[in-house]
Amino acid sequence: MEPISIVLFILAFFVLVSIFKTATIVPTQMIFIVERLGKYSRNLEAGFHILIPFLDKISYKHSLKETAIDVPPQMCITKDNISVEIDGVLYLRVIDPIKASYGIRDYIFAITQLAQTTMRSEIGKLDLDVTFESRDNINSSIVNSVDEASGPWGIKVTRYEIKNIEPPPSIRDAMEKQMRAEREKREKIALSEGDMQAKINRSEGEKQEAIKRSEGERIKLENEARGKSMAILEVAKATAEGIREIARSINEPGGKDAVSLRIATDWISSFSNLAKTNNTMIVPTNVADLASVTGILTNAFEFSRKKE
Repeated sequence: MEPISIVLFILAFFVLVSIFKTATIVPTQMIFIVERLGKYSRNLEAGFHILIPFLDKISYKHSLKETAIDVPPQMCITKDNISVEIDGVLYLRVIDPIKASYGIRDYIFAITQLAQTTMRSEIGKLDLDVTFESRDNINSSIVNSVDEASGPWGIKVTRYEIKNIEPPPSIRDAMEKQMRAEREKREKIALSEGDMQAKINRSEGEKQEAIKRSEGERIKLENEARGKSMAILEVAKATAEGIREIARSINEPGGKDAVSLRIATDWISSFSNLAKTNNTMIVPTNVADLASVTGILTNAFEFSRKKE
């Protein structure tokens, strides 16, 4: 092979290698930073690109997707001087590739350190008991602080989530005992409230029973009174009817003598009964009355005989 052919072959090989190296394909949601002679030149977005050999160089590659960064566990001291170990996850994405390339050397490391220092600061403001309840507030504070600091770096922090909060074993034991005592207290309160409600229900039932019983007694007495009043009314009506019959009989011929006979008979019967119950003899104070009664009886007897 001639020397000229060898040289042309070598040149062609270098040209092909250079073209192969300078041909670049940028994937979707990726962006490449190109420098020319060590100075920023342009951004390469998704697609096929050709660089100038020996002049252009891809210095930085950034993903535009949201990225999750694991924040390593760290020891934090609460307001009540309790050491707890806390770790979390930080979510961010690149919004300005140029600032992310030239604004800071390693933005992931910087944001991780900033998240840890902010976490220590926020935990130091809270007591241990409040720390477990304030996760959302802590997450929001870290996101606001880190996002404000990472703005010049072209990074947008979207959210931060605490994964674990691990207090010391002695504190965990004390918290478990406290929770157990709290559960036992709630159980006793629930039992006492149930017993109180049961007593209230029983007393309410007894009250309703007494009311119903008294209502029944009242209705019973009303019915009995109504029955007695109706009986008295019927007796009064019968008595009135009898009196009217007696009055009509008196007005008839011989009626007065019959009434006199009846009265005299009852008067003598009353004295005879009174004599039976006493050992002494009872004599009327007015003998004239006795004579008049005897006369009435004689007249009545003669009247009854004539009638026969």
